[in-house]
Amino acid sequence: MNYNEALQFIHESHKFGMRLGLDNIKKLLELLGNPQNNLKIIHVAGTNGKGSTCSFISSILKESGYKVGLYTSPFLETFTERIRVNGENIREEEVGEIVSLIKEKIEIMVSEGYSYPTEFEIVTAMAFYYYNQEKVDFVALEVGLGGRYDATNVIDKPVVSAITSISLDHTSILGDTLGKIAFEKGGIIKEDCPTIVYPQQEEASEVIKNICDEKKSKYIECDFKNIEIKSSNINSQIYNCNINGKELIDLEIKLIGDHQIKNSIVALNVIEYLNDIKITNISEENIRKGLLETKWPGRIEKISENPMFIIDGAHNEEGAKSLANSIDKYFENKNKILVIGMLEDKDIESVLDLLIPKFNNVITTTPDNPRAIDANKLKEKIGRYNIEVTCKPNIKEAVDYALKISNKDDVIISAGSLYMIGNVRSIIVNK
Repeated sequence: MNYNEALQFIHESHKFGMRLGLDNIKKLLELLGNPQNNLKIIHVAGTNGKGSTCSFISSILKESGYKVGLYTSPFLETFTERIRVNGENIREEEVGEIVSLIKEKIEIMVSEGYSYPTEFEIVTAMAFYYYNQEKVDFVALEVGLGGRYDATNVIDKPVVSAITSISLDHTSILGDTLGKIAFEKGGIIKEDCPTIVYPQQEEASEVIKNICDEKKSKYIECDFKNIEIKSSNINSQIYNCNINGKELIDLEIKLIGDHQIKNSIVALNVIEYLNDIKITNISEENIRKGLLETKWPGRIEKISENPMFIIDGAHNEEGAKSLANSIDKYFENKNKILVIGMLEDKDIESVLDLLIPKFNNVITTTPDNPRAIDANKLKEKIGRYNIEVTCKPNIKEAVDYALKISNKDDVIISAGSLYMIGNVRSIIVNK
Protein backbone atom coordinates (compact mmCIF):
# COMPACT_ATOMS: atom_id res chain seq x y z
CA MET A 1 0.00 0.00 0.00
CA ASN A 2 1.10 3.59 -0.50
CA TYR A 3 1.60 6.18 2.26
CA ASN A 4 -1.92 7.63 2.19
CA GLU A 5 -3.48 4.17 2.20
CA ALA A 6 -1.25 3.22 5.14
CA LEU A 7 -2.33 6.31 7.11
CA GLN A 8 -5.98 5.58 6.39
CA PHE A 9 -5.49 1.99 7.58
CA ILE A 10 -3.79 3.19 10.79
CA HIS A 11 -6.35 5.88 11.59
CA GLU A 12 -9.33 3.62 10.88
CA SER A 13 -8.16 1.26 13.61
CA HIS A 14 -9.38 3.80 16.20
CA LYS A 15 -12.92 2.48 15.62
CA PHE A 16 -11.89 -0.68 17.47
CA GLY A 17 -11.41 1.40 20.63
CA MET A 18 -8.76 1.43 23.33
CA ARG A 19 -8.07 -1.57 25.54
CA LEU A 20 -5.93 -2.13 28.60
CA GLY A 21 -3.36 -4.90 28.48
CA LEU A 22 -0.30 -5.92 26.46
CA ASP A 23 -1.48 -9.25 24.98
CA ASN A 24 -2.31 -7.75 21.59
CA ILE A 25 0.93 -5.84 21.05
CA LYS A 26 2.90 -8.88 22.25
CA LYS A 27 1.20 -11.08 19.66
CA LEU A 28 1.63 -8.57 16.84
CA LEU A 29 5.33 -8.16 17.62
CA GLU A 30 5.79 -11.93 17.90
CA LEU A 31 4.40 -12.28 14.36
CA LEU A 32 6.89 -9.58 13.27
CA GLY A 33 9.80 -11.52 14.81
CA ASN A 34 9.96 -9.58 18.12
CA PRO A 35 12.12 -6.74 16.72
CA GLN A 36 12.00 -4.90 20.08
CA ASN A 37 14.19 -7.59 21.66
CA ASN A 38 17.14 -6.55 19.47
CA LEU A 39 17.09 -2.90 20.57
CA LYS A 40 18.84 -0.97 23.35
CA ILE A 41 15.97 1.11 24.69
CA ILE A 42 15.85 4.14 26.97
CA HIS A 43 12.22 4.14 28.15
CA VAL A 44 10.76 7.48 29.31
CA ALA A 45 7.39 8.03 31.04
CA GLY A 46 5.90 11.09 32.74
CA THR A 47 3.06 13.60 32.48
CA ASN A 48 5.07 16.50 31.09
CA GLY A 49 8.57 16.71 29.63
CA LYS A 50 9.02 13.15 28.40
CA GLY A 51 9.21 14.17 24.74
CA SER A 52 11.72 16.95 25.46
CA THR A 53 13.80 14.57 27.58
CA CYS A 54 13.81 11.96 24.79
CA SER A 55 14.88 14.65 22.34
CA PHE A 56 17.81 15.75 24.53
CA ILE A 57 18.92 12.11 24.94
CA SER A 58 18.60 11.42 21.22
CA SER A 59 20.50 14.57 20.23
CA ILE A 60 23.41 13.91 22.62
CA LEU A 61 23.73 10.30 21.42
CA LYS A 62 23.59 11.41 17.77
CA GLU A 63 26.30 14.05 18.32
CA SER A 64 28.41 11.29 19.93
CA GLY A 65 28.33 9.25 16.72
CA TYR A 66 25.56 6.79 17.59
CA LYS A 67 22.61 5.91 15.38
CA VAL A 68 19.51 6.75 17.40
CA GLY A 69 15.81 6.05 16.99
CA LEU A 70 13.41 8.58 18.53
CA TYR A 71 9.78 7.57 19.09
CA THR A 72 7.34 10.31 20.22
CA SER A 73 3.66 11.23 20.05
CA PRO A 74 1.55 12.96 19.01
CA PHE A 75 2.94 14.56 15.86
CA LEU A 76 2.69 18.30 15.19
CA GLU A 77 2.59 18.62 11.41
CA THR A 78 3.21 15.25 9.76
CA PHE A 79 2.71 11.66 10.93
CA THR A 80 6.27 10.65 10.02
CA GLU A 81 7.66 12.91 12.82
CA ARG A 82 6.70 10.20 15.30
CA ILE A 83 9.36 7.75 14.08
CA ARG A 84 12.81 9.25 13.51
CA VAL A 85 16.40 8.07 13.11
CA ASN A 86 19.15 10.64 13.76
CA GLY A 87 16.63 13.43 13.33
CA GLU A 88 15.26 12.17 9.99
CA ASN A 89 11.60 11.18 9.77
CA ILE A 90 10.75 7.71 8.52
CA ARG A 91 10.20 7.93 4.75
CA GLU A 92 6.62 7.74 3.45
CA GLU A 93 7.43 4.71 1.26
CA GLU A 94 8.69 2.84 4.32
CA VAL A 95 5.46 3.59 6.19
CA GLY A 96 3.53 2.03 3.29
CA GLU A 97 5.76 -1.06 3.14
CA ILE A 98 5.78 -1.75 6.90
CA VAL A 99 2.04 -1.16 7.33
CA SER A 100 1.36 -3.60 4.45
CA LEU A 101 3.32 -6.23 6.37
CA ILE A 102 1.57 -5.36 9.65
CA LYS A 103 -1.84 -5.67 7.95
CA GLU A 104 -0.99 -9.27 6.98
CA LYS A 105 0.05 -10.05 10.58
CA ILE A 106 -3.13 -8.48 11.97
CA GLU A 107 -5.24 -10.74 9.76
CA ILE A 108 -3.39 -13.75 11.24
CA MET A 109 -3.79 -12.63 14.86
CA VAL A 110 -7.49 -11.81 14.43
CA SER A 111 -8.05 -15.25 12.83
CA GLU A 112 -6.46 -16.74 15.98
CA GLY A 113 -8.99 -14.98 18.21
CA TYR A 114 -6.99 -11.89 19.23
CA SER A 115 -8.59 -8.44 19.28
CA TYR A 116 -7.84 -5.98 16.50
CA PRO A 117 -4.86 -3.80 17.54
CA THR A 118 -5.36 -0.15 18.42
CA GLU A 119 -3.89 2.71 16.40
CA PHE A 120 -1.12 3.23 18.96
CA GLU A 121 -0.27 -0.49 19.01
CA ILE A 122 0.10 -0.51 15.22
CA VAL A 123 2.33 2.59 15.19
CA THR A 124 4.45 1.25 18.06
CA ALA A 125 4.92 -2.09 16.28
CA MET A 126 5.90 -0.20 13.12
CA ALA A 127 8.48 1.82 15.07
CA PHE A 128 10.11 -1.25 16.62
CA TYR A 129 10.20 -3.02 13.25
CA TYR A 130 11.74 0.04 11.54
CA TYR A 131 14.38 0.66 14.22
CA ASN A 132 15.42 -2.98 14.07
CA GLN A 133 15.59 -2.80 10.27
CA GLU A 134 17.73 0.34 10.55
CA LYS A 135 20.05 -1.35 13.09
CA VAL A 136 20.01 1.64 15.42
CA ASP A 137 22.38 1.69 18.40
CA PHE A 138 19.77 3.09 20.80
CA VAL A 139 16.08 4.03 20.91
CA ALA A 140 14.76 6.92 23.01
CA LEU A 141 11.22 5.62 23.54
CA GLU A 142 8.49 7.93 24.80
CA VAL A 143 5.52 6.33 26.55
CA GLY A 144 2.21 7.23 24.92
CA LEU A 145 -0.18 7.20 27.90
CA GLY A 146 0.49 6.10 31.47
CA GLY A 147 3.08 3.35 31.40
CA ARG A 148 1.87 0.08 32.89
CA TYR A 149 -0.46 -0.83 30.02
CA ASP A 150 1.08 1.40 27.37
CA ALA A 151 2.04 -0.46 24.17
CA THR A 152 5.67 0.67 24.57
CA ASN A 153 5.82 -1.30 27.83
CA VAL A 154 6.00 -4.54 25.86
CA ILE A 155 9.80 -4.34 26.16
CA ASP A 156 11.28 -6.82 28.65
CA LYS A 157 14.32 -4.89 29.78
CA PRO A 158 15.35 -1.41 28.77
CA VAL A 159 18.90 -0.21 29.30
CA VAL A 160 17.50 2.39 31.70
CA SER A 161 14.08 3.84 32.55
CA ALA A 162 13.35 7.51 33.26
CA ILE A 163 10.30 9.18 34.77
CA THR A 164 9.81 12.90 34.18
CA SER A 165 7.46 15.26 36.02
CA ILE A 166 4.18 13.69 37.20
CA SER A 167 0.99 15.71 37.55
CA LEU A 168 -2.77 15.28 37.12
CA ASP A 169 -3.75 14.49 33.52
CA HIS A 170 -5.86 11.80 31.82
CA THR A 171 -7.47 11.31 35.25
CA SER A 172 -10.41 9.31 33.85
CA ILE A 173 -7.94 6.67 32.62
CA LEU A 174 -4.96 6.89 34.98
CA GLY A 175 -6.63 7.86 38.25
CA ASP A 176 -7.55 11.03 40.10
CA THR A 177 -4.61 11.32 42.51
CA LEU A 178 -0.87 11.80 42.03
CA GLY A 179 -0.31 8.45 43.73
CA LYS A 180 -2.56 6.58 41.30
CA ILE A 181 -0.98 8.29 38.29
CA ALA A 182 2.53 7.59 39.63
CA PHE A 183 1.59 3.92 39.97
CA GLU A 184 0.67 3.81 36.26
CA LYS A 185 3.81 5.69 35.20
CA GLY A 186 5.89 3.45 37.47
CA GLY A 187 4.67 0.47 35.47
CA ILE A 188 7.71 0.92 33.20
CA ILE A 189 10.11 0.17 36.08
CA LYS A 190 11.77 -3.21 35.44
CA GLU A 191 13.60 -5.76 37.58
CA ASP A 192 17.28 -4.88 38.15
CA CYS A 193 17.04 -1.95 35.72
CA PRO A 194 17.77 1.51 37.21
CA THR A 195 15.18 4.28 37.16
CA ILE A 196 16.18 7.93 36.79
CA VAL A 197 13.55 10.18 38.33
CA TYR A 198 12.64 13.86 38.12
CA PRO A 199 12.09 15.00 41.76
CA GLN A 200 8.34 14.54 42.39
CA GLN A 201 5.79 15.74 44.89
CA GLU A 202 5.87 13.48 47.96
CA GLU A 203 2.77 11.44 47.10
CA ALA A 204 4.15 10.48 43.68
CA SER A 205 7.70 10.07 44.95
CA GLU A 206 6.72 7.50 47.59
CA VAL A 207 4.92 5.37 45.02
CA ILE A 208 7.88 5.40 42.60
CA LYS A 209 10.34 4.57 45.41
CA ASN A 210 8.18 1.65 46.56
CA ILE A 211 7.99 0.19 43.06
CA CYS A 212 11.77 0.56 42.67
CA ASP A 213 12.26 -1.31 45.97
CA GLU A 214 9.93 -4.12 44.90
CA LYS A 215 11.64 -4.46 41.52
CA LYS A 216 15.19 -4.09 42.89
CA SER A 217 15.56 -1.11 40.55
CA LYS A 218 18.14 1.47 41.62
CA TYR A 219 16.30 4.75 42.28
CA ILE A 220 18.34 7.71 40.96
CA GLU A 221 16.81 11.09 41.73
CA CYS A 222 18.08 14.05 39.70
CA ASP A 223 19.68 16.96 41.56
CA PHE A 224 17.86 20.24 40.86
CA LYS A 225 19.22 22.02 43.96
CA ASN A 226 22.46 23.10 42.30
CA ILE A 227 21.01 24.56 39.10
CA GLU A 228 22.37 28.04 38.42
CA ILE A 229 20.72 29.81 35.50
CA LYS A 230 23.30 32.24 34.05
CA SER A 231 21.10 33.70 31.31
CA SER A 232 17.66 33.02 29.91
CA ASN A 233 15.81 34.68 27.05
CA ILE A 234 13.40 33.64 24.32
CA ASN A 235 16.26 32.35 22.16
CA SER A 236 18.38 30.29 24.57
CA GLN A 237 19.31 29.47 28.16
CA ILE A 238 22.75 29.03 29.75
CA TYR A 239 23.12 27.25 33.09
CA ASN A 240 25.38 25.32 35.46
CA CYS A 241 24.35 22.04 37.07
CA ASN A 242 25.63 19.04 39.00
CA ILE A 243 25.31 15.50 37.60
CA ASN A 244 26.22 12.79 40.06
CA GLY A 245 28.83 14.98 41.76
CA LYS A 246 30.24 16.27 38.48
CA GLU A 247 29.85 20.01 37.87
CA LEU A 248 28.99 21.16 34.35
CA ILE A 249 29.45 24.85 33.57
CA ASP A 250 27.82 27.08 30.93
CA LEU A 251 25.63 24.46 29.24
CA GLU A 252 23.35 26.01 26.61
CA ILE A 253 19.97 24.88 25.31
CA LYS A 254 17.63 26.46 22.76
CA LEU A 255 14.51 25.11 24.49
CA ILE A 256 12.81 27.77 26.62
CA GLY A 257 11.54 27.74 30.20
CA ASP A 258 12.98 26.63 33.55
CA HIS A 259 11.25 23.26 33.10
CA GLN A 260 13.35 22.55 29.99
CA ILE A 261 16.56 22.99 31.99
CA LYS A 262 15.18 20.37 34.41
CA ASN A 263 14.24 18.05 31.53
CA SER A 264 17.77 18.39 30.14
CA ILE A 265 19.17 17.39 33.54
CA VAL A 266 17.08 14.19 33.49
CA ALA A 267 18.61 13.49 30.06
CA LEU A 268 22.11 14.22 31.37
CA ASN A 269 21.58 11.73 34.19
CA VAL A 270 20.63 9.11 31.59
CA ILE A 271 23.79 9.86 29.59
CA GLU A 272 25.94 9.73 32.75
CA TYR A 273 24.49 6.30 33.55
CA LEU A 274 25.20 4.99 30.01
CA ASN A 275 28.80 6.16 30.41
CA ASP A 276 29.04 4.61 33.88
CA ILE A 277 28.05 1.15 32.63
CA LYS A 278 30.44 1.63 29.72
CA ILE A 279 28.01 1.08 26.86
CA THR A 280 28.74 4.61 25.64
CA ASN A 281 31.77 6.86 25.67
CA ILE A 282 30.28 10.32 25.49
CA SER A 283 32.52 13.34 26.03
CA GLU A 284 31.57 16.66 27.59
CA GLU A 285 31.99 18.23 24.15
CA ASN A 286 29.42 15.77 22.73
CA ILE A 287 27.07 16.63 25.58
CA ARG A 288 27.41 20.37 25.00
CA LYS A 289 26.81 20.08 21.25
CA GLY A 290 23.95 17.63 21.71
CA LEU A 291 22.16 19.92 24.15
CA LEU A 292 22.63 22.95 21.91
CA GLU A 293 21.38 21.09 18.82
CA THR A 294 18.24 19.74 20.51
CA LYS A 295 15.01 20.86 18.89
CA TRP A 296 11.53 20.11 20.17
CA PRO A 297 8.94 22.04 18.16
CA GLY A 298 5.74 23.23 19.74
CA ARG A 299 7.08 23.84 23.24
CA ILE A 300 7.41 27.59 23.85
CA GLU A 301 8.66 27.79 20.28
CA LYS A 302 9.10 31.14 18.56
CA ILE A 303 7.92 30.70 14.96
CA SER A 304 7.96 34.30 13.71
CA GLU A 305 8.84 37.91 14.59
CA ASN A 306 7.11 41.30 14.37
CA PRO A 307 4.78 40.43 15.98
CA MET A 308 6.49 37.63 17.85
CA PHE A 309 4.40 34.46 17.47
CA ILE A 310 4.92 31.62 19.95
CA ILE A 311 3.29 28.20 20.11
CA ASP A 312 3.15 25.96 23.15
CA GLY A 313 1.46 22.63 23.81
CA ALA A 314 0.32 23.57 27.34
CA HIS A 315 -2.84 21.50 27.86
CA ASN A 316 -2.82 20.60 31.56
CA GLU A 317 -2.22 22.44 34.82
CA GLU A 318 1.53 21.82 35.01
CA GLY A 319 2.07 22.74 31.35
CA ALA A 320 0.04 25.92 31.84
CA LYS A 321 2.13 26.81 34.93
CA SER A 322 5.34 26.47 32.92
CA LEU A 323 3.95 28.66 30.16
CA ALA A 324 2.62 31.24 32.65
CA ASN A 325 6.04 31.43 34.34
CA SER A 326 7.72 31.98 30.97
CA ILE A 327 5.23 34.72 30.07
CA ASP A 328 6.06 36.53 33.34
CA LYS A 329 9.77 36.07 32.75
CA TYR A 330 10.02 37.12 29.10
CA PHE A 331 6.94 39.21 28.19
CA GLU A 332 5.76 40.97 31.33
CA ASN A 333 5.39 44.44 29.77
CA LYS A 334 4.22 43.35 26.32
CA ASN A 335 0.70 43.45 24.90
CA LYS A 336 -0.22 39.77 24.69
CA ILE A 337 -2.80 37.97 22.55
CA LEU A 338 -3.81 34.36 23.21
CA VAL A 339 -5.15 31.95 20.57
CA ILE A 340 -6.52 29.03 22.55
CA GLY A 341 -8.22 25.75 21.69
CA MET A 342 -8.54 22.75 23.99
CA LEU A 343 -9.80 19.19 24.21
CA GLU A 344 -12.93 18.75 26.32
CA ASP A 345 -11.44 15.99 28.49
CA LYS A 346 -8.62 18.22 29.78
CA ASP A 347 -8.60 20.24 33.03
CA ILE A 348 -9.83 23.33 31.20
CA GLU A 349 -10.61 25.43 34.29
CA SER A 350 -7.08 25.08 35.74
CA VAL A 351 -5.47 26.01 32.41
CA LEU A 352 -7.74 29.04 31.99
CA ASP A 353 -7.12 30.24 35.57
CA LEU A 354 -3.37 30.18 34.97
CA LEU A 355 -3.27 31.66 31.46
CA ILE A 356 -6.19 34.04 30.85
CA PRO A 357 -5.11 36.72 33.40
CA LYS A 358 -1.79 37.02 31.57
CA PHE A 359 -3.37 38.28 28.30
CA ASN A 360 -4.93 41.46 26.91
CA ASN A 361 -6.98 39.70 24.21
CA VAL A 362 -8.15 36.11 23.79
CA ILE A 363 -9.29 34.31 20.63
CA THR A 364 -10.95 30.91 21.01
CA THR A 365 -10.80 28.29 18.27
CA THR A 366 -11.60 24.58 17.80
CA PRO A 367 -8.76 22.03 17.47
CA ASP A 368 -9.11 19.49 14.66
CA ASN A 369 -9.94 16.61 16.98
CA PRO A 370 -13.21 14.84 17.83
CA ARG A 371 -12.52 15.47 21.55
CA ALA A 372 -12.20 19.24 21.07
CA ILE A 373 -14.33 21.66 23.03
CA ASP A 374 -16.34 23.93 20.71
CA ALA A 375 -14.83 27.41 20.40
CA ASN A 376 -18.11 29.09 21.44
CA LYS A 377 -18.37 26.92 24.54
CA LEU A 378 -14.77 27.77 25.43
CA LYS A 379 -15.55 31.47 24.93
CA GLU A 380 -18.43 31.16 27.42
CA LYS A 381 -16.07 29.65 30.01
CA ILE A 382 -13.69 32.59 29.57
CA GLY A 383 -16.59 35.02 29.99
CA ARG A 384 -16.12 35.10 33.77
CA TYR A 385 -12.71 36.78 33.31
CA ASN A 386 -12.84 40.49 32.64
CA ILE A 387 -11.18 40.27 29.21
CA GLU A 388 -12.05 40.75 25.55
CA VAL A 389 -12.77 37.36 23.91
CA THR A 390 -13.38 36.67 20.22
CA CYS A 391 -14.55 33.34 18.85
CA LYS A 392 -13.04 32.07 15.55
CA PRO A 393 -13.81 28.32 15.26
CA ASN A 394 -11.61 27.92 12.16
CA ILE A 395 -7.94 27.78 13.18
CA LYS A 396 -6.66 29.72 10.16
CA GLU A 397 -9.23 32.46 10.73
CA ALA A 398 -8.19 32.62 14.40
CA VAL A 399 -4.52 33.02 13.44
CA ASP A 400 -5.30 35.62 10.77
CA TYR A 401 -7.44 37.58 13.22
CA ALA A 402 -4.68 37.54 15.86
CA LEU A 403 -2.23 38.92 13.30
CA LYS A 404 -4.76 41.54 12.16
CA ILE A 405 -5.34 42.99 15.66
CA SER A 406 -1.68 42.90 16.70
CA ASN A 407 1.12 45.44 16.41
CA LYS A 408 4.70 44.51 15.55
CA ASP A 409 5.80 44.81 19.21
CA ASP A 410 3.03 42.52 20.51
CA VAL A 411 3.32 38.85 21.43
CA ILE A 412 0.85 36.27 20.11
CA ILE A 413 0.81 32.92 21.88
CA SER A 414 -1.14 29.90 20.67
CA ALA A 415 -1.65 27.22 23.32
CA GLY A 416 -4.03 24.66 24.77
CA SER A 417 -3.65 21.60 22.54
CA LEU A 418 -0.82 19.91 20.65
CA TYR A 419 -3.45 18.91 18.08
CA MET A 420 -4.04 22.59 17.33
CA ILE A 421 -0.58 24.14 17.50
CA GLY A 422 0.73 21.88 14.74
CA ASN A 423 -1.85 23.48 12.43
CA VAL A 424 -0.92 26.94 13.70
CA ARG A 425 2.75 26.22 13.08
CA SER A 426 2.07 25.18 9.46
CA ILE A 427 -0.07 28.28 8.84
CA ILE A 428 2.59 30.70 10.12
CA VAL A 429 5.67 28.94 8.69
CA ASN A 430 4.05 28.68 5.24
CA LYS A 431 2.84 32.31 5.10
